[in-house]
Amino acid sequence: MNLIDSVTLSVIQSGLQQVCNEMDLAHCRAAFSPIISESQDRSNGIYHRDTGKLISQGEFGLPIFVGTMQFSTQEVIKRAKSVNPGDVYIVNDPYMGGTHLMDVRFVKPFFYQGKLFSWLSNTGHWPDIGGMVPGGFSAHAVEIEQEGLRLPPVKLFKKGVLDEEILAIIMSNIRIAEQRIGDIKSQAAALAIGEKRLTELLDRYGLETIEASIVELEARSRQQMQACINQIPDGDYEGESFLDSDGVVNEPLRIHVHIKKSDGHLTFDFSQSSPPCMGPMNSVLATTKSSVYLAIKHIFPEVPINAGIFDPLEVLDPEGTFLYAKYPRPVSGCAAEVSQRIAEAVFDALVEAIPTLLFAAPAGTTANLAIGGYDPERGSSYVMYAISGGGYGGFDGGDGLTNGCSTIGISKSAPVEVLEQLYPVVFEEYSIHQNSGGAGEFRGGMGIHFRVRLTRGTARASMVMDHGKFGPPGALGGADGGKTKIIIYLNGEPYEPAHISKDQGIAMTAGDVIEVFTPGGGGFGDPKKRDRAAVADDIVKGYYSLEQAQQKFAYSPAT
Repeated sequence: MNLIDSVTLSVIQSGLQQVCNEMDLAHCRAAFSPIISESQDRSNGIYHRDTGKLISQGEFGLPIFVGTMQFSTQEVIKRAKSVNPGDVYIVNDPYMGGTHLMDVRFVKPFFYQGKLFSWLSNTGHWPDIGGMVPGGFSAHAVEIEQEGLRLPPVKLFKKGVLDEEILAIIMSNIRIAEQRIGDIKSQAAALAIGEKRLTELLDRYGLETIEASIVELEARSRQQMQACINQIPDGDYEGESFLDSDGVVNEPLRIHVHIKKSDGHLTFDFSQSSPPCMGPMNSVLATTKSSVYLAIKHIFPEVPINAGIFDPLEVLDPEGTFLYAKYPRPVSGCAAEVSQRIAEAVFDALVEAIPTLLFAAPAGTTANLAIGGYDPERGSSYVMYAISGGGYGGFDGGDGLTNGCSTIGISKSAPVEVLEQLYPVVFEEYSIHQNSGGAGEFRGGMGIHFRVRLTRGTARASMVMDHGKFGPPGALGGADGGKTKIIIYLNGEPYEPAHISKDQGIAMTAGDVIEVFTPGGGGFGDPKKRDRAAVADDIVKGYYSLEQAQQKFAYSPAT
């Protein structure tokens, strides 16, 4: 194999990522659903032709999909009996390298000069996939069939032609089917862009140079990750986090991780976590592993993303826990909520060992809210799926970000103006969740507070959120962040879910309101050490009242 000079290697690395970035952008621009086009809940990547290992992923893609798309591509490779140019597989089965059913993957073989070179894959969050409730987030599901349509790897496109019979099966089992064809075509178009751009890259540098570069880039990422891990002293570390409940049994679920660091390698053992649960907060193995990967990537963001970063990270199969869901366990909350608690447990385990590289816990919930119903003005049904931000944790040297995206990705809240144009709702308030940032020498960022009113027709609302019973933990003496709170006003009367952060099928009529407070981040360090001028500035900005600042920081205007 010819040696690749460093300049060429860097250019090819950027070129591979640019292919994925352009797929991401095409995916967003063509999608019908605001959760993809506005919130960017999607990802695109390139995978090895034989092993399915990650070669490159777009920098705009969700981190939680880094691992899961590799696993799902491997499942497609196992089952692909014959592949041709133009074939596209569709799969959303959580037990086959997936997340929840709403995350639908397309996997396409990429041929160069008549031979299979790699696989292109993407994931898009569809706003509905059938199931008990609009949006798919069934807080009370006790089996996977209640959550929606489950698809094993099947060819949706055969030699570039859409299979109308398979499409008909899909469309007959989901809500607002006429809109999903737009999302389907956007995912297919993104893969077509990937084919075009990857062909151009191969034409420019040659097959041998590109393949040699891929091998070298993987080796370098592996070495760089090992070097980063060696900043952690050898030893054993333990951390934990808790989910409010599984949505069915109103008791907390515990995530416990034991991490062993040795010689540039980390082993993660979750065997002491809670057993499988009845409700939808089970996590499939692919999501559990990917959650660990993204947690470590948060700590060491400088390592380039490819399969090499996974090699020094060993996640033992957590058999007998809710982090290794098997059929027919429901899993709708695994990617959006459980994954963030897994990352939180990893952060908790390592923060004392590497305090300058870590931070207090972020909000750690995607705040999934789905409202589906019939709009009499437009004469059509709809499903609105919305996500919300929260506070980031404080860190050594700075305060947490206010209203940041979730731990698992770069997805952002869709603009309220877009949601109000598309759906019969109006946002009466969208503001900072005052007093939600955990106190610390460096405080946590604030969550948000919004009120959304149904303006016409009838609808059903469902939500799967978390951190309603336990605020995001502070670190090294910092206080926990504020908690999730949900109030639904039905005919003017307030109703709060028994599970605090989870409920489903709430019948709404015009005028009813859903009010949500998302968590703030945990505080970092002793709150009494916070700079007095910084506390005064927090009060001026409305983050805390004077009374709250006095209580949290022992603050006095006279000092």
